[in-house]
Amino acid sequence: MELFSSDNTSSAPLADRMRPRTLDEFAGQDHIVGPGRLLRRVIQADQLSSLIFYGPPGTGKTTLARVIAGSTKSHFITLNAVLSGVKQLRESIDEAREKREYYGRRTTLFIDEVHRWNKAQQDALLPWVENGTVILIGATTENPYFEVNSALVSRSRIFQLKPLSDQDLYRVAEMALEDPERGYGRFRVSIDRDALDHLVQVANGDARTLLNALELAVETTPESFPPPEGTEIRVNLEVAEESIQRKAVLYDKEGDYHFDTISAFIKSVRGSDPDAALYWLARMVKAGEDPRFIFRRMLISASEDIGLADPRALVFVQSAAAAFDRVGLPEGQYHLAQAVLYLATAPKSNSCLGYFDALNSLEEENIGDIPRHLKDPGRDAKAFGHGQGYQYPHAYRDHWVAQQYLPAALTGRVFYMPGDLGHEGALKPLLQQRREEQIAASLEDSPEVLTYSPGDRRRERWANRTVSGAAAMQKALRDGLFDLFEWQRHWRVLDIAPGNGLFMTEALRRCPEGGIVVCAADTSRREVLEHLASELPAPERPLFLAAPFPDALDMLKPGERRFEVLMGRDSLIRSPDRELLFRHSASCLQPGGRLILAEIMPREGSRLSELLSGGVADPEILAKFRQAEEAIYADPDNPLVNWSSEDIGKQLKKYGFVPDLLEKREHRFEQTLTEKLIHSWFDPGSGGFGARLGEFLLPGELRTLKETASRQLAEKKVPWKRTYLLLACRMPAGTGKIKIEDF
Repeated sequence: MELFSSDNTSSAPLADRMRPRTLDEFAGQDHIVGPGRLLRRVIQADQLSSLIFYGPPGTGKTTLARVIAGSTKSHFITLNAVLSGVKQLRESIDEAREKREYYGRRTTLFIDEVHRWNKAQQDALLPWVENGTVILIGATTENPYFEVNSALVSRSRIFQLKPLSDQDLYRVAEMALEDPERGYGRFRVSIDRDALDHLVQVANGDARTLLNALELAVETTPESFPPPEGTEIRVNLEVAEESIQRKAVLYDKEGDYHFDTISAFIKSVRGSDPDAALYWLARMVKAGEDPRFIFRRMLISASEDIGLADPRALVFVQSAAAAFDRVGLPEGQYHLAQAVLYLATAPKSNSCLGYFDALNSLEEENIGDIPRHLKDPGRDAKAFGHGQGYQYPHAYRDHWVAQQYLPAALTGRVFYMPGDLGHEGALKPLLQQRREEQIAASLEDSPEVLTYSPGDRRRERWANRTVSGAAAMQKALRDGLFDLFEWQRHWRVLDIAPGNGLFMTEALRRCPEGGIVVCAADTSRREVLEHLASELPAPERPLFLAAPFPDALDMLKPGERRFEVLMGRDSLIRSPDRELLFRHSASCLQPGGRLILAEIMPREGSRLSELLSGGVADPEILAKFRQAEEAIYADPDNPLVNWSSEDIGKQLKKYGFVPDLLEKREHRFEQTLTEKLIHSWFDPGSGGFGARLGEFLLPGELRTLKETASRQLAEKKVPWKRTYLLLACRMPAGTGKIKIEDF
């Protein structure tokens, strides 16, 4: 039986005549049949086991089977699954059994297009592969893990053949042109370089397509073939185009047109133009571009240009690419087009570029140490306090808690800027809210340098003496004030004491067409707040004035000093002259304008002596400490504590304000107290609370209290109380313009 009947006469197609006869003539697939490779070794040693060759058309699956048939000593039978069924399989099995029983010869059964057999037909083959009656060699253009019986797959080695490279195709063409026996070596054939390049590019890794086109070009150029002896046959680009039935698109896979075309394609997708995207896709496919390269670029675009605006885009393109690998060309063009249309019509966001901003920050800025509460507590917690103060998010509502995760030097730095479209647009409000609360927490955690002293404003304020994790409390205060009246989108707002920025960010949301002016004299806080607002387009960002209120008003033009809302947090302890604050507030409010403040009331908050009541060995020292605290909080000359809600109400009425809300709110929560902060409380040289204590207690008594507090409270959560005064008032609508001199 002649298994692979090969007619090498001139009547056989060139592709059939030029089939390799040995492994040395085989072009391409070096990854499986190159020198030293497993498949080459088993073919040369004639020690085959069952094999399945998987790859697109024209890559050499059948040819490789022919090479095996020519080199093996076993009996070789071939079947085509399209033309054969169970009957032909049984006949082949009977023949194999006969060769084995009577001649002791093995039989290799080659089944081309094995995936065309259904499950029942493949099951009929399985027993004979298992008992060794036949060694199976299957060839398929489909993924065998999907299309071939899993039992057959598990008993076979899978070798994937890839489309031939351009270099391999040039070699195939060269052999066909030079071989005098099977090719055109005995004729005077010349082919222009651009014509050969076109045939190779359009063949797209398929040697059969290349040889068929070359045969048509050579044998139709002369008036008759074979031509008279000595006749030159010249193949130019026009002939090559006609032979392969495609026009040459101006496109080179490694030159300018290649990169320009893919650039035009990606920019069309990014620009949400599906028509242009389809055009450039068609141009690339027609020119023979590798579809896998196009899919790779679409995978990049799915993250670079769409990102979280539609997180499904990446999965969609990946699925389309997998479908293309399974289907191949030409039907795979549907998957290419579907992926392109999805990307071109999807909402866009380039927020993933924030990663590269983070990379740049490593080069341009101080990297900073890892915050202590984020460090690994497994090794150094006892010696260095690593991990202390970390708040476990899953222990909180919504599995989230406001705490700082960036190094201190990068507090408030924004890398990820979500867009307004699609999935990302829905996430943006929650992300902004959480950022605000995180920044509020980080700023609360920083000791405030706001002590009131006529000669020194840089001392640490004792009134704000804890490391606060109370961002949620601050948010509740803000919402309690902001929801008292209906805001207008065009209002201008002056933030006279921005604090941690929670008021500022909410005002930006409620008055997007107005304008927010922020009095931010503290440089470090101003930088954090500027980072927080950096997500907005430049015209919509707040105007930051590097001066306190009311001095900051002088930095504005006269016509810009009137506002619908003045707001602030802890403005009374930042501006101890309350008369000055209310007088200037009244002067720069429009008729009907609002003043809203959230003011901490230090003398109605927690007392340190209450936390130390069970830890001080000497009761006299504890008693003196309590007396000292009460004296400090009752000091009539200290503007931080020498006022009450009734006092504030009277002063507001004096300057024409109509109070809408004057209410005290008490908040209880847990605080973590740091060693550094405890030290400052009992340090007479701190200029704050410690300095005041030094007026009532001896150095030895302060030392005893500090040691007790460090031992009992440092880096631990303690119950804490804060009391705030919520203040909301308005100027009467008919007051007209009020001037400072009116008061």
